[in-house]
Amino acid sequence: MKGPLDTDPHVLPKGLPVPIDDGACRHLRGMEMPSFSLPSTAAHDVNLADASRRNAVFFFYPETGKPGALIPEGWNEIPGARGCTPQSCAFRDHYRKFKKLGFKVFGVSAQNLDEQMDFAQRNKLPYELLNDSDFRLTKVLRLPTFKFGSKTFVKRLALVAAGGIIEKVFYPVFPPDKNAELVLEYLRAK
Repeated sequence: MKGPLDTDPHVLPKGLPVPIDDGACRHLRGMEMPSFSLPSTAAHDVNLADASRRNAVFFFYPETGKPGALIPEGWNEIPGARGCTPQSCAFRDHYRKFKKLGFKVFGVSAQNLDEQMDFAQRNKLPYELLNDSDFRLTKVLRLPTFKFGSKTFVKRLALVAAGGIIEKVFYPVFPPDKNAELVLEYLRAK
């Protein structure tokens, strides 16, 4: 029988499988961020190269949940799939610390822009979510993906970029609700 945890995307159930480092992000460190734009939940486009020249954190997530909607059967068994809402909310809760260190924060997923806008508003996100529903950025950076049902999702990861270059990669990310803290630890130690 399904319980309340099966519908609350803010809660990470115990016993989630831990993703392993399959090497799919080893090529990213030292790469330039591409010079094209993605649509933003702030109703404008964000040029990735421009944003990364000025110190930015980009965290990637598969898809945020919707309150009251059941978590799809089998989703929790995919290592790293569950936890988009806790990851996003942790970046929200630590946003001022990133800003104080001089870093902008962007969440990125292939989820449709209307759903991203609803999620950002509902969770009062102070940063922008960027839409990569055509997988343009995912393909250029050769980011790891996985299939679930008929859809493709970007695996959870985070990038720190400065001067237009990716300088640090966090992959795999687990647990997702601690990703923001780990990125902050790295930034403070720089």
